[in-house]
Amino acid sequence: MSIKIERGLFKFDSIDYHAVLCVPVDADVKEIRKRYLKIARRLHPDSCAEASAAEKQLASDLLSKLVNPAYEKLSQERTRSEYMVVLSQMGKRFVQESASVDLSSDPARQLAGSPNVDQLYRSMIMKIAETQYDSLTKAVQIIGYVSELNLVYLMRTAGKKFADKAPPPPAPNKTTSKSSENTQAASSQASANKEDTSISNYLRRAQELMAKNQFAQARIELQDAIKLAPNNSRCHSLIGVVYLKQNQTTMAKVHFDRALQLDPNDQMASEGKRKIEQLLGQKPGTAVKTASPTQATKQPEKSGNGLFGGLFGGKKK
Repeated sequence: MSIKIERGLFKFDSIDYHAVLCVPVDADVKEIRKRYLKIARRLHPDSCAEASAAEKQLASDLLSKLVNPAYEKLSQERTRSEYMVVLSQMGKRFVQESASVDLSSDPARQLAGSPNVDQLYRSMIMKIAETQYDSLTKAVQIIGYVSELNLVYLMRTAGKKFADKAPPPPAPNKTTSKSSENTQAASSQASANKEDTSISNYLRRAQELMAKNQFAQARIELQDAIKLAPNNSRCHSLIGVVYLKQNQTTMAKVHFDRALQLDPNDQMASEGKRKIEQLLGQKPGTAVKTASPTQATKQPEKSGNGLFGGLFGGKKK
């Protein structure tokens, strides 16, 4: 499988080893090794035992073609020093040729204009590292975004000062204001339709993963969906089911309550709350107390029927 990345340093025919491992460009050997071991465990075949054949192959490719070479380059003092010299030279060159550098992500643009570039840069890298390889299908895209942050950081440390503000838009012409309003309305509608399609894709992927009992991956898809549509009751209902299947009854109840707040007729959320009441041995309609995961696992689950089928039922034998 060919892995192609066209963001950040990769866009300039350079391999960004720091982005692959998601460590700062000035990370020391100890930090690099710790990060490598965490990624290697995530991509190891034993950790992907329940993944599909395609996901196992992708994990193998990521490990052999990107992660292992990155660690080999950065873990040895001589090769790392040589690479750091190359990065420093690239940063200076990009400052002189900044017209050719196009920042396509909001985090990169935010970093470009931040007065506290070092602090924000490290904070962003650490945050991304927490979930970089959780979704294998998104790992390559995330590496590209990290490399764009590295590109900005190299330019900032080389003395580049990005414009703080974009030039103000021209004053509207009275004769074209009506046409402009219509164009903006059409654009807004198109954006809304695009967002609806994106949400549907997240929900579809999450349900496919749930059907395979891959609840950790399904939760990631639904968390991304909620970020785009925080007031979508369907998103909250489904992630409530995922949390319930993972014996996290408190989080499940939070999302079921939110779904019912948004849509009192949401049947999945109603069924989910009833299931929590059954698990805790309460009568329907009484207040649900916070239960520990241990308590939740002690309660036998009964197979669901009707609307939910296998969602709330036990695992298939």
